[in-house]
Amino acid sequence: MLTPLLAMIRKDLQLFFSDRRSVIVSFVVPIAIATFFGSIFSGAGSSNTQRARISVAVVDNDRSAVSAALVDGLAQDATLLVTPSQEPAAREAVRAGRTSVCLVIPERFGERATRSLLGQPDRPDIVVLYDPSRQLEATVVRGAMTQHVMRAIARSLAGGAGAGSAAAGSLVFSAPYDVHEEAMAGPNSAYNGYAHSFGGMGVQFLLFAMANLGVEMLLERQRGLWRRLRSAPISRLTLLGGKAASGAIISFLILAVCFAFAIVAFHVRVRGSVIGFIGVIVACSLMASTFGLLVAALGNSPATARGVTTLAVLMLVMLGGAWVPTFVFPAWVQRMTVAVPVRWAIDGLDATTWRGTSLQGVLAPIAVLLAFAAAFSVIAAARFRWEET
Repeated sequence: MLTPLLAMIRKDLQLFFSDRRSVIVSFVVPIAIATFFGSIFSGAGSSNTQRARISVAVVDNDRSAVSAALVDGLAQDATLLVTPSQEPAAREAVRAGRTSVCLVIPERFGERATRSLLGQPDRPDIVVLYDPSRQLEATVVRGAMTQHVMRAIARSLAGGAGAGSAAAGSLVFSAPYDVHEEAMAGPNSAYNGYAHSFGGMGVQFLLFAMANLGVEMLLERQRGLWRRLRSAPISRLTLLGGKAASGAIISFLILAVCFAFAIVAFHVRVRGSVIGFIGVIVACSLMASTFGLLVAALGNSPATARGVTTLAVLMLVMLGGAWVPTFVFPAWVQRMTVAVPVRWAIDGLDATTWRGTSLQGVLAPIAVLLAFAAAFSVIAAARFRWEET
């Protein structure tokens, strides 16, 4: 009784470990995903994770001792990356997503805030301009700003010749200023979280569809179909080009249908350049279809290719910000994402939908996606095998 049982167990284990796809999917994928999310959501005190600092532009229209101390305190804050700026440039940087938050310190801020702290009226307004997709970061900046404003005013009072002790009894322990918040988006634009989520999931599933297309090409090679096609008067370039074109059309349709549904059901709108939006979708579709060719060119067998491409697609969409926004990544991960095509696709789709960016603003994502498509095409053409070895 025991011998047949052990034989069955041994057979199943041998089958499992002989299937590379099962091994990769069962062990490597969960480890990779857990490591990724662990690095993002580990505590700020983690010794092995450098947290990314929040980018903050500061416009100091006061230029007093208090405002200078405030800017200096913000600059020394370990959670912030402060850049002095002018208001028009800062507004554009926040609107385009290059900066998370901008603080505009008004004229006579130091004088008015000090008087307000001493119980007098005339509270100044600090304008907080923020990227609407980064409201959490804006909340952190507001908290840090309150702390550093109080320190700057306290330092100013302590430096006065007797003024600090004379006014100590009349201090009002509340924020000595008001906050005027403004979410920055394009003209007539408003943040719509569905625009980002549909873009991210659309890109993810078109990559899976194109990876599957590459696996199907490997199956066709296994069956000898490509060898028979090569005997016909058709060039290799035509054969591969046809696969790339059909893949691009399928990819385009996947994204188009996703956004059509989002437009009807969730009021997603293309607030920016329509031509730019179509250009991003076309470039993304070409990148995805040539990725499928790359899978077919580099894969040894359909089973192995499925496992490896599952891991590859998951890592691409995670690093590209399709699941969670890239600003929550650790600093070193954020630096890596510029080499991930999905990052450029998501940025381009966000820019042309809720950000309301012009065509010029998405030329860079389109160019990078086309560059990835060209690189994938060259590698696939050079490495593609027409027959089983």
